[in-house]
Amino acid sequence: MSRTPFSIFVCSAVAIAVAGCSTSAPPDESKADISKVLDTKTSFGPEFKVSTVAPTGIDPRLLAQQPLPPGTVFDPPDCAKVALGTTVPPGLEGNMAATTAEGDGNRFIAIALETSETLPMPDPGDACKKVAFAGGGLRGLVEVVEAPTIDGVRTLGTHRVVQTVVGGKPATGEIYNYLADFSTFRVIVTANPLVEAGKPVVPVNTERARDLLTTAVKDVRGS
Repeated sequence: MSRTPFSIFVCSAVAIAVAGCSTSAPPDESKADISKVLDTKTSFGPEFKVSTVAPTGIDPRLLAQQPLPPGTVFDPPDCAKVALGTTVPPGLEGNMAATTAEGDGNRFIAIALETSETLPMPDPGDACKKVAFAGGGLRGLVEVVEAPTIDGVRTLGTHRVVQTVVGGKPATGEIYNYLADFSTFRVIVTANPLVEAGKPVVPVNTERARDLLTTAVKDVRGS
């Protein structure tokens, strides 16, 4: 597998909490193809600016933990790992492809990965479905959100909000992350509002993001 670096703006493209899981027998994934995530571009109309990235090597930074300032305090205290996100197994190799669409005040990114080993699935449990954190001039919240149920696929979803000060003014950023795992494949959909000069911030269309995850998984699996 290629290991060419791949970089794409995803803010924090890793979901953190389990939102759904199928218990049926695992299907045959021999037809799975990450390049098919590019087919999701057809689900966006002319009001969207769409770009794609053909399969290339995984950038490990994409799956790294979300950095937070030293001394950050978490509530509940035992839920720090949930706020930080997932980690990348040492020696991970693989490929990825992506479709990005910007329009209607939102940015959607659908990413498909095929890895050399199954990625760990985070499970916050009931105690960590909502985690607040603060430190180093910022504060935020990570909470479990609804994710689609897909047969034979483990799905996850979170909403992350971070508040800080930029240039002496308060600033807020948010992102929704939806994730689906099957075999050695992972599909990630991120959705966040666009910040455009002179325009109000548009709420994230979470229904569209969830539908995009379902569509992307179907395309990649060839089902």
